[in-house]
Amino acid sequence: MSENVVRLHKPTDPPADHAAPTVLTVVPDAPPAPPVPLWVRSGRAVKTAVTHERTRATARALARHSSYTFNGGRIVARRTWDGKTGARYERMIRAAEAAGNLEAAEEWEERLQRFRAARHHRRMDLLHSPVDAAKGVAVGAGMSVGVLVALGVVMAINTGEVRDVITPLTATIDFIALLIRIVQIVWGPALTIGPFLALLALWAVGRKQQAAPVWALPANARSSEGEPITPSIVVKALRDLGVPTLARAIKEMGDAGASMLGPIRIAGCGVEVDVTLPSGVATNEVQAKRRKLAENLTRHEHEVFITIPQAARTVRLWVADSGALDEPIGPSPLVTDETLTADYAKGRAPWGQDLRGDAAALSLYQRHLLITGLSNQGKTAALRSLALWASLDRRVEFRIADLKGAGDWAMFDGLATVLIQGPTDEHVIEATEMVESLVDEMNRRIAARQADPTVVFDPLIGIVDEAQVAFMCPAVDDDKRPYGGSKATSRYFMAVRKVHNQGRVVDVLMYEGTQDPTDQNLPKLVREGAHTRASLALGTEAQAVMALGEKAVNGGAAPHLLRQGLDKGTLVVASDGIEIPKGQSSITVRTHFIGDEDAKAITDRAKALRAGVTTLHRIDRGEKRDPLADILTVCGDEKRVFTQEVIKRLSLLDAEAYGSWSFGDLTRVLDAAGTEAKKSHGRMVVRADDIARALADRDSDGSASASN
Repeated sequence: MSENVVRLHKPTDPPADHAAPTVLTVVPDAPPAPPVPLWVRSGRAVKTAVTHERTRATARALARHSSYTFNGGRIVARRTWDGKTGARYERMIRAAEAAGNLEAAEEWEERLQRFRAARHHRRMDLLHSPVDAAKGVAVGAGMSVGVLVALGVVMAINTGEVRDVITPLTATIDFIALLIRIVQIVWGPALTIGPFLALLALWAVGRKQQAAPVWALPANARSSEGEPITPSIVVKALRDLGVPTLARAIKEMGDAGASMLGPIRIAGCGVEVDVTLPSGVATNEVQAKRRKLAENLTRHEHEVFITIPQAARTVRLWVADSGALDEPIGPSPLVTDETLTADYAKGRAPWGQDLRGDAAALSLYQRHLLITGLSNQGKTAALRSLALWASLDRRVEFRIADLKGAGDWAMFDGLATVLIQGPTDEHVIEATEMVESLVDEMNRRIAARQADPTVVFDPLIGIVDEAQVAFMCPAVDDDKRPYGGSKATSRYFMAVRKVHNQGRVVDVLMYEGTQDPTDQNLPKLVREGAHTRASLALGTEAQAVMALGEKAVNGGAAPHLLRQGLDKGTLVVASDGIEIPKGQSSITVRTHFIGDEDAKAITDRAKALRAGVTTLHRIDRGEKRDPLADILTVCGDEKRVFTQEVIKRLSLLDAEAYGSWSFGDLTRVLDAAGTEAKKSHGRMVVRADDIARALADRDSDGSASASN
């Protein structure tokens, strides 16, 4: 007999036979979540209620109005105390002594003496006042009664009634009784309401003075406006700076550190104060804590500037009014005054305003210029505004290469003799040859100055905007010389260096604008050749040193602390062409912005001053003369030719190339070839053999270089 086995557990392995029936498994619902305990729900509700915005607003309102009442009482009490005592005068004396203003301290001391004398006189009068008051009351009462009786007598005579004699006196007594009854009725409620009225008065005083914590004030009153800068605030900010030696020295000072401070002077849209640091505290320790110092003064970092004047152990703090540096400074005088002209030699270009709010003007006379900064910070606008001012002097000639090519200099078409616009290698080549033309003109002027020291030249300004494009250009010429780079073979680099070396004395100047400086895109010799160096916002202190020099940065110049995108057009300038406060190595200038339309209007005025200028948009790079070969050609079969005769023959050979040549030009070519003119019978001559040998040497060097 077979047995049927009933399995109580479901097999977990699927059946081996694929034809087995599908088993439908019913998955039960998940068990319900356990209920949240009452105390948790209560806690969440309490937290939500406490942190709700309405609750917070209510708490702020209660704290605010309570502080108004309490601090209003303090203000009234202090005013009363100041009125009754000499505390106000003593406080002003201490402040004047702390500021070093002894004259003001003496004046306040005299006022204090006069106040004390008057107070003493009043107190002496109080000793006699009771007797005098009693006498006055008796005399007044007797006179009043006499007047009333006399009035009653007149009434009695008029009416014929004897009792009318006391009628005025009786009426007066009744009136006094009425006043007493009124006072009795009002006195009780007045005692009840009086304290509330007094509290309301104190609340009004506190509210007017905003005497409440900042966090409790309304949103419109919790603005970024900082507290006014006072001696106590400055000393407290220095004490809490985190410099142990400084904090310890301030605590040990008898005047709590007030003697460190000079007078706090209003300086433009802020205040300025000199701080003499105690022994053992270096100025760079304070400079390194600029952000913390600014926050201690309730300012943003960009609203506090720290510079090092000439005085030893002294830092100069300039603290802006809150938000003042974010306000525009207004249009340039070049835009608002259409009658404005320029004088390159004696005038100054209106560039903007310094932090004091005074006009900042720059002299361009015989000064090379470099402006650098991060991209899109206003470099081109700052550089162009100087050129726009100089264009109003009809003597100034411009040769401009804009290696951005965005049309920022398009308004100089018809004003500049050369205008190159574009970022390609071809444009860099043309810009290089433009700068080399400046070198040629510089050499011509130097030769003319040697012949006639009294000769005066019109200023020639070469401008290369986005000069980093030229320094980074990989193109090379036919002689394998690179256009970019910073080596002695670099054509652009060497041309700029030559203009920097000698161009100033003959008024051939170089202006360059470049961005994000590095040793590769702004070589050291080029940046140090500029007399005026200015920088917009930069990324690092190392870049600030590149832009302005180590001396300026050590003296407090900090373009790397300017805010990228927010401080557009704000420059840190190191130059003897701008008025810098005594003892400082740099100045911060907020430049005027001149838009394209206004710039075009200014250049139209400049063009009207000139007879007409033909602008070249390309440098003609046709077949160039070989001066050394031409010299050998004009020598012909002669072994020796006088130098003046060589120059004359070269002029006849090609008047365009050699018509303006002088002895200096001839000497330059000979020196470059490794030879020179020599004396023969007392006169300078050129020897054909020397020229032929120099040509052979040059050709052999060129062949060797090509083979290598």
